[in-house]
Amino acid sequence: TDDWEQVNSAAALWTRSKSDITEEQYLEFYKQLSGDNQPPLRWTHNRVEGRSEYVQLLYLPTKAPMDLWDRQQKAGVKLYVKRVFITDAAESLMPAYLRFVRGVIDSADLPLNVSREMLQESRDVRAIREGSVKRVLSMLEDLAGSEDAAEREKYARFWAEFGAVLKEGFGEDFANRERLAKLLRASSTHSDDDAQTVSLSDYVARMKPGQKAIYYITAETPKIAR
Repeated sequence: TDDWEQVNSAAALWTRSKSDITEEQYLEFYKQLSGDNQPPLRWTHNRVEGRSEYVQLLYLPTKAPMDLWDRQQKAGVKLYVKRVFITDAAESLMPAYLRFVRGVIDSADLPLNVSREMLQESRDVRAIREGSVKRVLSMLEDLAGSEDAAEREKYARFWAEFGAVLKEGFGEDFANRERLAKLLRASSTHSDDDAQTVSLSDYVARMKPGQKAIYYITAETPKIAR
């Protein structure tokens, strides 16, 4: 006799409670989602309720993809509606300066036949976008401001890979410019280490008495600048 066996018995990972998901499962899902063999720097998994109800599972990659500078590439966030896959080109859910983010957003409010025009005009989509941007910036702030040296080193690696893309946000996202400014890092003649960078707050903290301006020089490398 023939016996039926259900192959896809597991529920969509992002619909499960965080307490029921192991770190290994999060890492394996990221690998399947992105095709990236390296583990992510960090991820955030949240269920948002209120004006819009949705689940987000967002990852920060460790290495920049080859097509990072192609602003026309498909966004890295996949859109689902009630666990039904809609599109992997949901650029309306994440601004271009965060195009390196990978993940899934599952909305409970959007219609299953949502169109590209609706994604651009929907108030629910705008709320999801704003909430997702805040989550990503919070992850970066946690890394950059951590008292753990290993976490700060993770942010240094992130900045080396994605800092130039994150800077695009200053011209695109005026609502979050102050948060982005705190994430900014720059090389400094204060150190002879080309890999070491400094934050705006660190620079201001060691300004000389009476100094009212920030002095800078542009060059191909920190060594040439010195």
